[in-house]
Amino acid sequence: MREKELRLALICYGGVSLAVYMHGITREIWHLVRASRAFLEDQPAGGGSEDVYRELLQLIEAKSGTKLRVLTDIIAGASAGGINGVFLSQAVVTGQSLEPLTDLWLQNADVEVLLDPDARPLSRFSKFWAAPIAWAVLRRRGGTVEQTVSSEAQDEVATKLSGFVRARWFQPPFGGTGFSALLLDALQAMKQQGVTRPLLPAGQPLDLFVTVTDFHGHREKLRLNSPSDVSETEHRITIGFSTRGQDPGHLAPPAELVFAARATASFPGAFPPFNVRELDGLLLARSIAWNGRDAFLKRILPQQFEAGTIEDSFLIDGSVLANAPFAQAIGALRNRPARREVDRRFVYIDPKPGMPSFRVRGRNRAADGPRKAPGFFATIFGASSDIPREQPIRDSLNAIEMRSERIARMREITDHLEVEVEHMIETMLGKTWFLTKPTPQRLHKWRLTMLEKSALATGYSYPAYAHLRMTGLLDEIVATARRVCPDAPTDHCHQLRAALWGEICRRGLDRITGPKGKVMAAASMRFFREQDVRFRIRRLRFIARKLAEDVEVLADVPVAVADRLRQAIYASLAHFLEVETAEYLGVDVAEAVRHGVENPGALLDMLAARRNLEAADAATDAALNAALANVPDAATRSILMGYLGYILYDIATLPLLQGEGLDEFDPIKVDRISPDDATTIRKGGAAATLKGIEFNNFGAFFSRSYRENDYLWGRLHGIDRLVDIVLSSMPGTLSAEQAEVLALKKKAFEAVLEAEAPRLKRIQPLIEELRAEIAAIKPV
Repeated sequence: MREKELRLALICYGGVSLAVYMHGITREIWHLVRASRAFLEDQPAGGGSEDVYRELLQLIEAKSGTKLRVLTDIIAGASAGGINGVFLSQAVVTGQSLEPLTDLWLQNADVEVLLDPDARPLSRFSKFWAAPIAWAVLRRRGGTVEQTVSSEAQDEVATKLSGFVRARWFQPPFGGTGFSALLLDALQAMKQQGVTRPLLPAGQPLDLFVTVTDFHGHREKLRLNSPSDVSETEHRITIGFSTRGQDPGHLAPPAELVFAARATASFPGAFPPFNVRELDGLLLARSIAWNGRDAFLKRILPQQFEAGTIEDSFLIDGSVLANAPFAQAIGALRNRPARREVDRRFVYIDPKPGMPSFRVRGRNRAADGPRKAPGFFATIFGASSDIPREQPIRDSLNAIEMRSERIARMREITDHLEVEVEHMIETMLGKTWFLTKPTPQRLHKWRLTMLEKSALATGYSYPAYAHLRMTGLLDEIVATARRVCPDAPTDHCHQLRAALWGEICRRGLDRITGPKGKVMAAASMRFFREQDVRFRIRRLRFIARKLAEDVEVLADVPVAVADRLRQAIYASLAHFLEVETAEYLGVDVAEAVRHGVENPGALLDMLAARRNLEAADAATDAALNAALANVPDAATRSILMGYLGYILYDIATLPLLQGEGLDEFDPIKVDRISPDDATTIRKGGAAATLKGIEFNNFGAFFSRSYRENDYLWGRLHGIDRLVDIVLSSMPGTLSAEQAEVLALKKKAFEAVLEAEAPRLKRIQPLIEELRAEIAAIKPV
């Protein structure tokens, strides 16, 4: 039975009150991950849609012979998407329930709850002169409410909108402290409902990124040729959380999660800018200690902390400048452990594709209508708020596509090189080496022989490869230094790199060739054996692919034997991934980094001693040798050809990829979840399904029925798309019959309606409509 992981990296957009809709989607992701764990552990699922997801995974197993695990280990969000990302991450890491967040959105995401107490009309006479205006606008026949609000919600929306209009003007109407309190209440409610087990495999990290905007900005240095450096004001901030090095089942203190969720959703004009004093006051009023406060603030706002101005810093909505935080998620792909084949997906949740956050006169027009010049206020408003937020994600998607294309190109090259590489291995080691059962001693000898002879056999290619590998290794050491000392100034890292290069030159490691181009590889090879972690990772990823694509398809390889070999490969890989982490290297290496500019040699020596890569190589040799027992000769030959001959593949591909492409198993694929994509029940996109898109996407704040509507559609759309995404992970040309897929979807849709009908009292007519629409779904 092949094992495979479908890893979802989630990108959650902003959307104001459409946060309720996105919560419905993220809740389905949570149910899918829970069902996947139950499936792998041969335990019953939790009921509802979880039972159907379990059936889906069983269907894939029956059709493809692949046991699939689905998990989400990277989450990045902005604004409303940031809030949902925080809570989903907490649920995945701790095993807590998302039910309390559902209650938060349905009960408390209401204008009457969110209004700041100081902003509420004290009586019906408050701003009495505004009441006739509000009545004229809201209640007239054919007016905004009558045209855009369903009949059953018109009275509720008009009443709340009237109070909203008569609230204070020229200040944010919603309360910041009240919003922070709601977020804290939801986190505490999740904890009180009890904890199961984390939804991630042991040792699998989760990385969470939440974008915010520093209103006043902070100075960042840029290095130029002339002048040597300049400084500019940077407003983008990413608040990152990771379970690496944390206790199992722990993401971050609740205060830090509230900080991130409140700051990223400080929607301009609606909520006041966030300031740490707000959170300090709330925690003080509730007698809640915030351990690690200073360390957190120093990490998030280092310059302000050092300057003593942290309490004068103001953060606003993360979607102002980074509404689609793909870059942060891409950066988190590095050093992720892998225990089996990985299908990596970037899944972005866009609740309103193609619809602007604000409808500004001058920007909107009919599809076939003429364009008009924007007016004065439309130009200012659009340039300062709407346009940056709605900037397309084309650059991010192009970067992912180019990366995937390079990976695919690398795989084509290695596939075509196989015959030549095997011929060179036979020449270097002798034609009978592979006929003898390997031993750890022989593997060690063969590895070193291949490394030495490859330098001579590849001619002029090797010096170029070795120089590139050396500079790449230097960059990796500096990147490791940043991880070990995240608070180190940028200048320190630049100076450290220069000092390390000077030390490499002093040791003569930069001299790859001698007189007449003769290769002088001994010193540099020894340095690579002591320091180059990434080469080991690339090599193990490579033979993991050979195992999945060549060895496991051979009919005479028993399942248990292939599984033992897979475990040996991925256990060794996990160790090499771990030795790059700050937690493994420890405080001694961190101290050496701080003094690395003055003493780079000591840093290199400490890294070599701490990681002890040659001992890890010996452990890998022994593990592979043990796992190859009882493996048929053809399979043994394939694995050893990849393991011993990988240096030849690396010489050919490293200049092409510069080390990229083997961090995870396959190229990245991108999927979207939006109303436009989930059409099994109803077509027409957001306009035909969602209510929160009204009032410039604030609509769901004015009506409980609107929130119920959007939450329910979020769950249904989530099911629709997640079933498709999971099925697309089936290997090769295998697929499920359309009738089978529709039957599963209908079963999941009906399960959600059954579970949610008692809670969603305001939209009972919609639920009956949906039951009829679902019953009518038939294969095309």
